[in-house]
Order: sequence, then C-alpha cells, then structure tokens
Amino acid sequence: MQKLLETYYPSYSGMIAQIIIARYFKFGIVCAVVAILHLLAEQFYFGRAPQKRWLSLLIGLFVLTLLGNFWLQPKLSHLHTNKHAVNAPQQVRAAAAESFEVWHGISQAVNFFMLVGLGFYLVRVANPGESTRFIGSGKFRS
Repeated sequence: MQKLLETYYPSYSGMIAQIIIARYFKFGIVCAVVAILHLLAEQFYFGRAPQKRWLSLLIGLFVLTLLGNFWLQPKLSHLHTNKHAVNAPQQVRAAAAESFEVWHGISQAVNFFMLVGLGFYLVRVANPGESTRFIGSGKFRS
C-alpha cells in the first residue's frame, strides 16, 4: 500500500487540486458577476455613473477569471495529465512537467494580482463615497 501511495500520490493529489481549482474558478465567476451587479445597483441607487476605474477593475478581474476558467485551467489539466502519463515517452513527460511548472507559476502570479485587485475593491466598498442621492433641505436655503 505504501509503495502504491508513493508511486501515484503526485498524480492523484494533482487531480484533486485540479478539481478544487475548477470549482474555485466557477465560484470566482459567480462572485465577479455579483460584484458587477452590485456596482450597477449602486449606479441606479445613487443616480450617478460608476467611476471608470472601479468598473474597469471589475471587468478586468472578470475577464481574468474567464480566461483562467476556460483557457488556463484546461491547459494545466492537460499538462498535468501528460506529466504523469505512464504510457508517454520520457521526453514528452519531461517537456510537460517543465511547461506545467511555467504555466503554474504564471497562474499563481495572476491569482496574486487578482487578490490585490479584489483587496482594492473591498476597501472601496467598505469606505463608500460621501455623496448620497438624497440631500437634506438645509442645503437649499440661502
């Protein structure tokens, strides 16, 4: 049993990680849609257009999430499969392992920048602007 675990652990642990990451990207898409809807709801409630920097940040994060879900995740999954394929030649497995490491590093860097962007947006949502839709009557008296 120990020999089987030592032999197949890297492959199975990678497959489990791929499943979790795929669900993470789907959850990220849902969160991005909710954030964009929240920004649009603020627009309707406050009666003003959203600031372009926040809208572009959310759209950029949404696009990165879509790219990760529909392009990067399948690429990493394919490279992981080739990396651990027992019927593939050694050169193919070595090339897949090297390519997987590079793309995994790029994926982690993109995830870091997405977390930084989400942090900026969280600070913005936690500290709303001072202008409101309704103004007190004292402002109109001269």
